[in-house]
Amino acid sequence: MSDKKPLSELRSQRWYAPNSIRAFAHRQRTQQMGMRRDEFMDKPVIGIINTWSDMSPCHSHLRERAEAVKRAVWAAGGYPVELPALSVGEVLVKPTTMLYRNFLAMETEELLRSHPIDGAVLLGGCDKSTPAMLMGAISMDIPMLFCPAGPMSNGKWRGTTTGAGTHTKKYWDELRLGNITQHDWVDLEGAMTRSIGTCNTMGTASTMTSISDAIGFMLPGASSIPAADSRHPQMASACGTRIVEMVWEDLKPSKWLTREHFLNGVAVYMAIGGSTNAAIHLIAMARRAGVDLTLDDMAEMATKVPVLANLFPSGDKLMEDFFFAGGLLAQMKKIEQFLHTDCSGVSGKPLKELLATAQCYDDDAIRSLDNPVIELEKGATLAVLRGNLAPRGAVMKSSAANPKFRKHVGPALVYDNHQALSDNIDDPDLDVTEDTVVILRNAGPVGAPGMPEWGNLPIPKKLLAQGVKDMVRMTDARMSGTHYGSCILHITPEAAIGGPLALVKTGDLIELDIAAGTLNMLVDAEEIERRRTLFKPVHHQYARSFAALYQQHVTQADEGCDFDFLQAPTAVREPDIF
Repeated sequence: MSDKKPLSELRSQRWYAPNSIRAFAHRQRTQQMGMRRDEFMDKPVIGIINTWSDMSPCHSHLRERAEAVKRAVWAAGGYPVELPALSVGEVLVKPTTMLYRNFLAMETEELLRSHPIDGAVLLGGCDKSTPAMLMGAISMDIPMLFCPAGPMSNGKWRGTTTGAGTHTKKYWDELRLGNITQHDWVDLEGAMTRSIGTCNTMGTASTMTSISDAIGFMLPGASSIPAADSRHPQMASACGTRIVEMVWEDLKPSKWLTREHFLNGVAVYMAIGGSTNAAIHLIAMARRAGVDLTLDDMAEMATKVPVLANLFPSGDKLMEDFFFAGGLLAQMKKIEQFLHTDCSGVSGKPLKELLATAQCYDDDAIRSLDNPVIELEKGATLAVLRGNLAPRGAVMKSSAANPKFRKHVGPALVYDNHQALSDNIDDPDLDVTEDTVVILRNAGPVGAPGMPEWGNLPIPKKLLAQGVKDMVRMTDARMSGTHYGSCILHITPEAAIGGPLALVKTGDLIELDIAAGTLNMLVDAEEIERRRTLFKPVHHQYARSFAALYQQHVTQADEGCDFDFLQAPTAVREPDIF
């Protein structure tokens, strides 16, 4: 190509090319690993950032996918190197992977900066790995693309479709009520998640990979391919080919990534009925790129684009069905009027060209605007609430809430920590009704720390036995994207730093009005100020460890929960080589 970047301008040449004792050592030690000199000299070095782990089932196949990337990099004339990174796989990581999202973002950025890397393929997919790696790579600003882990295959249990996460919660309540046996529970445990890959519902994993695909960080449509499908390793190989081309094109994020790209991601977020977690991650990613994106931008889009992807937890299908129906590009074609179609991403092709050939093969799985899964007047993917309980905002997936709670007033039942809630929630003498508003606080970014997915608070067993399936629940924590219910999340500022949530008392009346976008405690201002003067933090404060750094520097949910010293898109100079 005529505008091919000169070899001398590749980052890796600073390490390998000079006639110096240090460059001699770099060449020498690379050959020490069994590489011939002509296998790595005068070639773009491609870093494969791999979050594979024996404790990350969603990523258990990424070793093999790294090999697919490598063979394509070799064939395209590059030199591939695999760099392991922290695997923030959900479920097994405690207290929450969100605590470590910024850790992985830092690691991704510093792995790329400190090594002779010209371009990068990022291997991840489980909830926090996608935003984390993209945050780091955006800040590093070298050619990069994301290779998603892909969703697991469809699940069934005794003839019933089962989605990871969504049905775990459903059947847990059935077990608590005695409607299924312990034998059923164990049988379900071994049957529900039946292949490699991320959750097969529209949980946070597929939400974030779909959004990132729409923004332009992936080969178009890659986010929809199931992990176990043979087309998945083929996609990984295509990533290897494309990243070498991108290095020669010098196609780094700062050259193409704009506010319009992020707005495309927001539009897709609404159409797929995505996880509330995306509200945090999108802001964090945008800020790394120097793009102004707010909760209000998302709330505005939510009033225009209804839930169209018929996927659990909003619908009744799974990600494999979505893929066979045409995948993300088919869904994007159905909301084309809300997209900036002149945008192009890592493929180098404008979106309008990609959508021109997109087709839908199942209009029930991938709906049109005139046939939404949930009509806008009945709820949206994201509702933003403000009031004296959430001056800087709170969010909820109103499409997943019981319509009877769209406007609600009820007495608060307050818990200061998750242990207290767990110990008390099934007490048969608990003073609670369907109108009660259950509140968990000190579970935010600083308070937990890390803002765990505790937001889908359990319905008291006493009420479950009465047939109550939903009630208003509030917290400064997050909620799994696989879950559902009238849950108000990300209340900001959080209780641990003195936000109004810290001042609520059991028995206070809480008023929710989704249509008006308000969330208030019906306590007069003078009493609230009196309580504020008495406020004392009760959360655990860390003196050392990564958690201490996190508590000292994490921003609030409306700012993306990134570290304050990492958000600016300020360039960091290249490392000295002596």
